[in-house]
Amino acid sequence: MFDLQTFTLIHVLISIAAFVTGIPLLMAFARGNARPSLATATIVLLVLTSATGFAFPFTKILPSHVFGVLSLAVLAVTYWARWKASLAGGWRKAYIVTLAVAIYLDAFVFVVQAFLKVPALTAIAPTQQSPGFAIAQGVLLVIFVGLGYAGLRGLGRAAPAVAVVR
Repeated sequence: MFDLQTFTLIHVLISIAAFVTGIPLLMAFARGNARPSLATATIVLLVLTSATGFAFPFTKILPSHVFGVLSLAVLAVTYWARWKASLAGGWRKAYIVTLAVAIYLDAFVFVVQAFLKVPALTAIAPTQQSPGFAIAQGVLLVIFVGLGYAGLRGLGRAAPAVAVVR
């Protein structure tokens, strides 16, 4: 039997786990450390987050579905860069950027849900057009641009032996 409440909890926990593994991963990239096992875990969790999002009942295409498709498309490039192109040439940078974007998309949706579900945040920004919501998402974007850039500088210029993550 399908229990929506339990399924929602599982989906949220997977999403949080993707974020909790993704942030240290991007910080490791900034230090030139590929962390292949952590990267694999993060990618799998991000794919599961997007995939489980499509299992919720719906009657029309929602913004969450668009984000899910976008995230899976970004993760397809991440997969190709790492496991098919072996991070050769520009694929290393593509890997870092797409992984940072995928983690950002997960965090973006988390912030959206927080503003919808946490009364204190809803009071600050009752709609997604409210300044408080825009500020929170703007800060999140700046943080992820910084993490992605730091990752490009760290892992993007690391010696190939450090960056190859087969």
